Amino acid sequence: MTLDMAKLEPLLGKMVVELGAASNGALVVIGDKLGLYRALAAEPMATSALADRTGTHERYVREWASAQAASGCIEYDAATERFSLSPEQAAVLADEESPVFMVGGFHSLLAIYADEPMLTAAFKSGKGIGWGEHCNCLFCGTERFFKPGYSGHLVSEWLPALEGVMSKLETGARVADIGCGHGASTLIMADAFPKSTFVGIDFHEPSIAHSRKAAGGRANLQFVVGRAQDFGGNDYDLVTIFDALHDMGDPIGAARHIREALAKSGTLMIVEPAAGDSLAENLNPVGRVYYAFSTSICVPASLGQEVGTALGAQAGEKRLREVLREAGFTRVRKAVATPFNMVLEARP
Repeated sequence: MTLDMAKLEPLLGKMVVELGAASNGALVVIGDKLGLYRALAAEPMATSALADRTGTHERYVREWASAQAASGCIEYDAATERFSLSPEQAAVLADEESPVFMVGGFHSLLAIYADEPMLTAAFKSGKGIGWGEHCNCLFCGTERFFKPGYSGHLVSEWLPALEGVMSKLETGARVADIGCGHGASTLIMADAFPKSTFVGIDFHEPSIAHSRKAAGGRANLQFVVGRAQDFGGNDYDLVTIFDALHDMGDPIGAARHIREALAKSGTLMIVEPAAGDSLAENLNPVGRVYYAFSTSICVPASLGQEVGTALGAQAGEKRLREVLREAGFTRVRKAVATPFNMVLEARP
């Protein structure tokens, strides 16, 4: 076999980058857990000072910081031998309130690697893997990954893009948040619109238990265990689904039940990962991330439920419109989009 070196060398270079990214993923989690990023965001320091500040062992910290600097996650000043974070690095790695905080995604990766044997077996059997079967770090990681985007866009951009919804929320609306998980999206809405009432619904009981603790006795908010296909209540002014429709085994059945539970003038808002309608359109850095998580988490979750439609995280607007129209919605439009999400508005 003769290899074309002009093709081989770039591929090997790419694999070195891939291996470096994969091997540093756990180090990002460690830097977050131990407060290393937060300490460096406060001021530049040598690894001895960083270890003292965080209560860690200097030799471990020195190697961690070297790997992070080589990855471009932190800065290194050779003249002073001190490490630091730029404002941009701090926004991505150290500031949990930042709309571009990305560390949660790396926490989710721990579950993907821990559950690899289970996924390998599923490839052979075709069986699904339920959310509750995964390592617990998936749930906390998912919340921390999506929450910054919701905090940055939901109240300021996404809800205002819906027709007539803001006025209802401000005066008092009935809202159901389906597939709420740990309740980040529900809590954000409940705090922003105190005159409206919100119910977060998820079929995963441990997630609902977590959400109830996070609710802290808010009078306009409750969390209940339920399925998208048959949750309770009716005459909702707004029903929301955040990054969860593609995980459902029966998205058409879920959307059909939502339509029946909406008030006549009600609205369904669906937030889904940004995607084009063809594979070729999604062969980019964002699509790469979503396809990877979809292979490990989303498709197995759907295949583990009844029907098992397995839309996948890159279903695209056209396919999602088909689901909604088959469920009986007559008006569907893309209300707004970001580089990572698209927001669909559907009405009966």
